[in-house]
Amino acid sequence: MTKDVLFSREGSVQAFIERLSGTATTSVEAALYRINNPALARGLEAAYRRGVRVRLVLDRNKFEVDHTTRQLLAEVSFPVRFLYGREGQGSKMHHKFALFDSSVALVGSYNWTLESEKQNYENLLVLRAPAQLQRFQDEFEELWREGTEFLRS
Repeated sequence: MTKDVLFSREGSVQAFIERLSGTATTSVEAALYRINNPALARGLEAAYRRGVRVRLVLDRNKFEVDHTTRQLLAEVSFPVRFLYGREGQGSKMHHKFALFDSSVALVGSYNWTLESEKQNYENLLVLRAPAQLQRFQDEFEELWREGTEFLRS
């Protein structure tokens, strides 16, 4: 895990995220526009079942139109919240970042989707500087407070 920048053209970004989820010991928090990659959802669920605090914030608009995402989230037990962008319905919560154990942040164009893994040119920047991590943690906490809880049926 020494890479600082990953590009999808060079290899699997998914595998890198799966390794981080698999080694997380305290927390995984992600603010994502989309998730439809079953392997990444399973990795989060496995971390949660190991006792890791997992929290996910997603864009409400995309969730409402993405059957695959709705199906994936019906199968997980960790907490999920949704919100629109700054202008409400129709605007996007377009973040794509994740924090692992408050020591690593992943930021970039990479959506946690099969398309990002297999079709698109994507990037992911790995941050480890405490000041940068704190900024992302603060942003995540604000999003979490503003989000609406996912109620499973």
